[in-house]
Amino acid sequence: MGSKTINRYVWLLDILLQKKKLTFEEISGLWERSCLGDGNPLPLRTFHQHKSAIEEMFGVEIKCNPSDGYHYYISDPDIFKKDRTKHWLFNSFALSNLIIAGHNMEDRILFEDIPHGTEYLQTVIEAMQQNKVLEIDYQPFSGDHNIYHLAPYAMKVYNRRWYILGKLSESGGIRNIALDRLVDMQITDVSFKVPKSFNAEKYYANSVGIFVNDDLKPQTVRIKVYGRTVEYVRSLPLHKSQEEVLTKNGEYSEFKYKVCLTPELTTQLLAMGENVEVLEPQELKESMRERIKNMINLYR
Repeated sequence: MGSKTINRYVWLLDILLQKKKLTFEEISGLWERSCLGDGNPLPLRTFHQHKSAIEEMFGVEIKCNPSDGYHYYISDPDIFKKDRTKHWLFNSFALSNLIIAGHNMEDRILFEDIPHGTEYLQTVIEAMQQNKVLEIDYQPFSGDHNIYHLAPYAMKVYNRRWYILGKLSESGGIRNIALDRLVDMQITDVSFKVPKSFNAEKYYANSVGIFVNDDLKPQTVRIKVYGRTVEYVRSLPLHKSQEEVLTKNGEYSEFKYKVCLTPELTTQLLAMGENVEVLEPQELKESMRERIKNMINLYR
């Protein structure tokens, strides 16, 4: 299946998500004016082929309501909110369509670059599909490189890096491996089974970022956020447990979380500068104070 064909499916799905409901004539007219239609209307047979392919590829059903002027609509418009993998896949193709529509827009649409590690993505996914252990030549930022054997359970992208999450044979525990630190990677003949009890989302549920420590228990964290930063925190929560518990006349808001106290949590809070204040717990306040003191010492 060519990328152009997939882009057509995504265009149809995207237009129905935007417009909510459309007749076939309206869909055909929009298609004719789009970059994919090349000035030609959409044949009815092609439309039904695309409709079936969308259901097979994305699990999205497009229905028709004869009692409402034969309008077509997506039966479950919230499906992508329930499945993040499908959401990511759909957004990737939808963005590709936008770039095609823009023609000479390459130098005006900028992406956040992931410098290294993406060349291993296909190998990792194949190993996950086949349940095969990976042999990894790993080079840390300091020290000599080592050969490890990892059963890949899941993948995650964070802070411009791809990570593999899995069981490391050499330690017997679950570890994160950054793909940008790899020298080489091979799929072995050794098979493994992902434990039925393992769930990647639950594994990271109480952490901000990629760092997980089984010895840490989630605690209640309260912060006070000032000025315009309040809107940024509202629109892009620091963690999924975020609750806004108090708002004071547009001056500040207080937010509450249930998270583990990891170094990445402190880093995220420090990134907000003078616009955030940790209210509790005391342990986190002390960690913030210590790191701020160290920063001040650098500039003396």
